[in-house]
Amino acid sequence: MSLSNLEVWRKSVELAKKIYFITKDFPQSEIYGLTSQMRRASVSIASNIAEGRGRSTAKDFVHFLHLAQGSLYELSTQLVIAHEVGLLNNEHFEDASEEIRSIESMIRGLIFRIRNEKK
Repeated sequence: MSLSNLEVWRKSVELAKKIYFITKDFPQSEIYGLTSQMRRASVSIASNIAEGRGRSTAKDFVHFLHLAQGSLYELSTQLVIAHEVGLLNNEHFEDASEEIRSIESMIRGLIFRIRNEKK
């Protein structure tokens, strides 16, 4: 399976692009704070999925999917903080949160599928 055919990876790339768009209007004082944290976490999701897919074993792929989940949870927390301190409006918060829930579900499903293929 090609990486570009992996829907969860494509959706993760789209989420990272969305986070870059959302954070571009954050204050300059946040460039090394939430802006940087949110961008790195969002890029890490797609990057870990890609790295795991490039590994040679299913066990390695699952490991990197778990890392992607961790980055997803980091981003989710950062979104809450950005929203609660007034850096993120309701529309962007809800939209990004929905994408995170969707990607989380896809990652869980992929982990389940990979683990069950081995049986």
